[in-house]
Amino acid sequence: MKAALSHIENWVFDLDNTLYPASGDLWTQIDALIGQYVQTLLGVGPEEAYRIQKSYFHSHGTTLNGLMADHGVDPHHYLDAVHQVDLSGIEANLMLAEALVRLPGRKLIFTNANAPYAMQVLDRLGLSDTFEGVHDIHATQYRPKPDPLAYDGLCQAYGIDPARSLFVEDMARNLKPAKAIGMATVWIDNGSEQTDDSDRSFIDYTISDLGAWLHEILEDQA
Repeated sequence: MKAALSHIENWVFDLDNTLYPASGDLWTQIDALIGQYVQTLLGVGPEEAYRIQKSYFHSHGTTLNGLMADHGVDPHHYLDAVHQVDLSGIEANLMLAEALVRLPGRKLIFTNANAPYAMQVLDRLGLSDTFEGVHDIHATQYRPKPDPLAYDGLCQAYGIDPARSLFVEDMARNLKPAKAIGMATVWIDNGSEQTDDSDRSFIDYTISDLGAWLHEILEDQA
């Protein structure tokens, strides 16, 4: 593994369900807050709000993009509102924190959330000083992963050579565009998303515990 990863200079990490376990369940809160936002904005009940929310997700990639297109919603207002979550379900992971500090090279967050929320999560995890930057949904011009333009924008913003980069995600489908541009890919199979077993060609490593895996490769590289 040392030989396979010795070229990596840029370590790119998803945030939710990647730097903390899926059992933290922050996404359930966010999903509920999106529904409440739609109810308040459009004056509809919870069932209709849910229908609209999921309809926009499928037709526009995100509920936000649908609300922006059809209702002129301010993305900053929306994203601030739907990320007002209770973070008590997640906590610092000393093994992960130590491994991240030891990783050689640059470390970045690539998330479909917004940066203020990401920084709150990182602070809760004891990782607020670990990463060089957060490439968030505002930075992608509201083109979320797995839109290939989001990955191109990340590489341009930070001067990243994909061939010398590795991307870690819990959502397998978000790894496919990363692999297409030359990144090494790591899927955290933690139950938050299952992938189609018929095509794992874009996944280089499948792991269940990020901290343990990072320590393993660091020991191999020692």
